[in-house]
Order: sequence, then C-alpha cells, then structure tokens
Amino acid sequence: MSNELEKNNIKPLTPHASRLTPHPSQPVKAVALYSGGLDSTLAVLTVCRQGIEVTAVTFLHHFGCDISDTSSCSKAHFSAAEKFGFEVRLFHLADKFIQIVKDPKFGYGKNMNPCMDCRILMLKEAKDFMETTGAEFLITGEVIGQRPMSQRRDALDIIDREAGLKGLILRPLSAKLMKPTVMEEGGIVNRDLLYGFSGRSRKPQLALAGEFGLVDYSPPAGGCLLTEPNYSFKLRELLDHDADPSLEDISLLRLGRHFRISNNCKIIVGRNRQENESLLSIDGGKSIHLLVEDYASPVALVCGKATEEIIQTAASLCARYSDARHLSAVDVRVIDRSRDFKLRVTPAGEDIIERFRIEGRKAFKV
Repeated sequence: MSNELEKNNIKPLTPHASRLTPHPSQPVKAVALYSGGLDSTLAVLTVCRQGIEVTAVTFLHHFGCDISDTSSCSKAHFSAAEKFGFEVRLFHLADKFIQIVKDPKFGYGKNMNPCMDCRILMLKEAKDFMETTGAEFLITGEVIGQRPMSQRRDALDIIDREAGLKGLILRPLSAKLMKPTVMEEGGIVNRDLLYGFSGRSRKPQLALAGEFGLVDYSPPAGGCLLTEPNYSFKLRELLDHDADPSLEDISLLRLGRHFRISNNCKIIVGRNRQENESLLSIDGGKSIHLLVEDYASPVALVCGKATEEIIQTAASLCARYSDARHLSAVDVRVIDRSRDFKLRVTPAGEDIIERFRIEGRKAFKV
C-alpha cells in the first residue's frame, strides 16, 4: 500500500488522526453527499481531518435500497460514522426523482440511469440543507474519469452550474486535478491535504482507506437498480403502458416475475416466500391474488383490469411455478375483494411464459 500512497502524494496518518476535535471556536461546517461507499467515506474523512464539522446526507429513492426497510442500506452508512465520529442524515427524494427518471434533461446512461440529472437533484437538495444548517460548502466523493457519464471533467462543470453551486463543491479525492474552489482559495480548506486521484483504478483509494483504518463500506456501483439491464427493461415497459405509475407499481418492479397480459393489466408471480410476503404487503389487497393451497406455491398478483380470461392465465402461471407444476390439473385459489373461489387449471407451458414474460435479454438502450 505504501507505493500507492507515494504515487498519489498521500501522507501517512498517525493513529486516530481521522478522529478530530473541532476548532476551539465555532467550527466550519460542510455537508457531504454520502452513499456509504469507499469514495464518499474517504471524502468525508479527508475533510474531517482538517477540523471541519461534516454532516453526511444520504438521499433515498425507489431505485436504490429497499426504502420500506432502511436497515437494509444502513449498515455501512452508520458503522463508518460511529467509528470516525460524523453524523449521517437520511432524506427521501420521492416524486422528484421519479420525474427525472421519466424525462432526464441530460439523458440516460447505458440503461435507465439518469446519472447527471440524479447528481444535480441531490446537490440541489443538499444545498437547501446546507443553507438551513449554516454549512459553507458541499463535499462529494467523485473521482475524475471513474464513471463515463457523470464524472468526466466537463460533466462535473455542467453539474456544478446546473445545481447553482459553482466553486462551492469540494471533491477531495480529485481536487488537485481541478481548479481551486472558493474554500481552498479562502483558506478554509488546505489544498495540500487533498488528492489527485483519477480513472477507474481503486488502488489509491484502498491505500488511503488502509491509512484511515476504514474497513466497512458499501461495494462500488452497488444499489442503483437503474443500472441493471433487466430492471431497466421492466421500468421502460411500465412507463410505456402507464405514463404516471404509482409508487406501489414502481416498488413492485423489484419483485417477482412479470408478465404483460394487456395494455392495462399484468401479472406478477413471486419467486420465494419473502417475495410473496412483500408482494402482498406492497399491494395492500388492491389486486386479485392467487395461490395453490396444498403445495408450496408462489403468490400471483393480477395488477390492473382483469377479465375472467386473464384470471385463468394468472392461475395457470401460479400453478406453473408451484410444486404442483407436474400435475395435469391444479386447483388454484383466487382471492378478490368481493369473492374467494377456486379455479382448476393446467399449469402454463413454455409458450405462455415466452409470450407474456417481461424480460430484457440484452442491455437496454433508450
């Protein structure tokens, strides 16, 4: 690790150097965009080392960790904060994020990821928080050249301008490759204690993490479903049939097998017990649901306007993915708000699955 440190002009830290005491007078405050990953954590620690009080903010949305269970995305966030002594705040972008996914000003990445618009939105929200807390500048963990869409040098300039924060965003890991910020020029931040990382290699960051004693952080590129081809395909398919989907519709995209039956109806079939429970919880009894009672069975939801023929198809799909799929005929229970009955069906064949299954077999292109 020492070679990587020397190549990037990183001065080794003394033990516990990352746990800082604030200035005797009122400390300088900053707000950091924080994913819990390696880069954003190192950016926070690099600024904290200069005696600046940093509040890290994480913005949740429906395409990241499961917002119905924030503990699923909290471990790395709070373990580093507890170890090194900085605060983490969680905020939800809700409908604002969905709008930029539908129509991003700066377009999509490889799949449905509106990376530049996403960054601009988060910075605008962080700016509002910064102003209410008396902080003087923002921090991000971006590294020039690490991501092809949003971390090019010209893209960073556009993001700063669009967010109304030109000169007020410090990127500690690549600062020496960029023009000095207002904070560096004013002496608030010591530029000599910042870095000049670039490109996709993470060796310099890993070396710096070793010096800080940072071992618990989220994996790189983890968490955003909009970068996944199959999820992106399902989302685009949903938007093609419903320009204004509900939050429940979007939440259901991460679960089960999806089948488009008509322009205003689709069937979702759970893949395991946990997904069955989640499907029923998110749907909240609004849709028809089906199951095979005497065998291990998925839950199947019929979302939208269901005809009797569609219910029959849903029953056959439910039977197909149950442990009764080897039988020639299966009794499937159908539960609607006004009725509860059984249908005897033949488990669906591959022709039905291939005809209706929503699945992107190639990387999605918008």
